[in-house]
Amino acid sequence: MKIVVCVKQVPARDSNLRVDTSGKWLDESDLTYEINEPDAYALEEALQLRDKAGGEVIVLCSGPERVTQTIREALAKGADRAIHIRVEEPAVLDPLANANLLAQAVRTESPDLVLTGLQSDDLGYGETGVVVAELLGMSHATIVMEVVTEGNGIKVKRELEDGWFQHVELPLPAVLAIQSGIKKLRYATLMGIKKAKAKEIKAIAAESLNARGPESVVIERVYPPRRTKQMQLLSGDARQMAAQLVEKLKFEARVL
Repeated sequence: MKIVVCVKQVPARDSNLRVDTSGKWLDESDLTYEINEPDAYALEEALQLRDKAGGEVIVLCSGPERVTQTIREALAKGADRAIHIRVEEPAVLDPLANANLLAQAVRTESPDLVLTGLQSDDLGYGETGVVVAELLGMSHATIVMEVVTEGNGIKVKRELEDGWFQHVELPLPAVLAIQSGIKKLRYATLMGIKKAKAKEIKAIAAESLNARGPESVVIERVYPPRRTKQMQLLSGDARQMAAQLVEKLKFEARVL
């Protein structure tokens, strides 16, 4: 089974984020980066499927030169080879533009499965995997918790609301958006890190794919949320105040 895993490099969660002088993106001068966590689970699922059914796992990542660090990490964990789409300004790509690039690169591989994370930790659109499936004309499923190969197809377990799950059978090829936490992530071993240095990373210029097209989403401004404090005094006896508190938690805070 040939599996392509789309991964993204995002700012590390403990990074000190500051808006750049343009006001349209982050100041990247002193940021550290890591693999997008949902994509790490997609990679783990792909590696376990390969270990069971055979085949190869190909990592696909778009971005500037710095993303090779994330690609090498994926190779060290066990991916067989990688494709790097060179994009110098990844921040300007919306889900459609990025999905176009990924879909064009996927077509050259004709895989059985394409796995993505459910969404990215930085922008969080949650659309790229679905758009890639549409562009490729493949069946797809999102919020996937489990994947089982079955004959010429697969059976997936999807997470719904309120503890409900859905079991769906899909023909291959297919695109799956993997939910975080479905497996225990592996660490790269010392031997894996050494082997990763010799594994192939095929670099493709984004311009050569002729897939960019006009962006449908444009970032006009990036700014930190305003911090506001608000206090409300509840009146009445304990029973009345408890009822008021529950109502506010339900309909104002929306945490119940």
